[in-house]
Amino acid sequence: SANGSSDEKPVHRVRLSRDFWLGVYEVTQGEYQKLMGKNPSKFNGARFPVEQVSWADAVDFCSRLTEAERNAGRLPAGSVYRLPTEAEWEYGCRAGTAGDYAGDLGAFAWYNDNSGGKTHAVGTKRANGWGLYDMHGNVWEWCHDWHGDYPSGTVTDPTGAARGSDRVIRGGSWGSNAWDCRSADRGRSEPD
Repeated sequence: SANGSSDEKPVHRVRLSRDFWLGVYEVTQGEYQKLMGKNPSKFNGARFPVEQVSWADAVDFCSRLTEAERNAGRLPAGSVYRLPTEAEWEYGCRAGTAGDYAGDLGAFAWYNDNSGGKTHAVGTKRANGWGLYDMHGNVWEWCHDWHGDYPSGTVTDPTGAARGSDRVIRGGSWGSNAWDCRSADRGRSEPD
């Protein structure tokens, strides 16, 4: 964003050359419990998004889901479940829009103005133009990338910095202000 924080600059063109899928909903506590055998969440509910999950936990979930779906014959050869890159995440969040949000934030997101201080069941707000729910608010979402500076020119299929101390989180949460729920906002957190 030209109007955002310093780590959102410079504005640059990104080309995504490979197909990918994003989950329609955030991973629920029920899905996480079924596959991982535990639920670390503070706000409990089978249809609520799982939270209190480290980056390594999220990567482990993706690996186990890949194995389970492959064993069940539901995953095409060569496909894997993984965290999205930051570029893939923002592309999905924007859903073809160019503004700060994919629409009216109150209609799309649970955040500090309307959440009542807690998470909510996934999919209870409006989906964006591509049918993805909770890309703004509810819980922060891990991305694959290490947090680092953006390139200044056009890039194809960026995967972030080669190393770092923090991983990228995107989307804001139930406790975030509107600024932190913007499509371009970049959060960061230690992977643990």
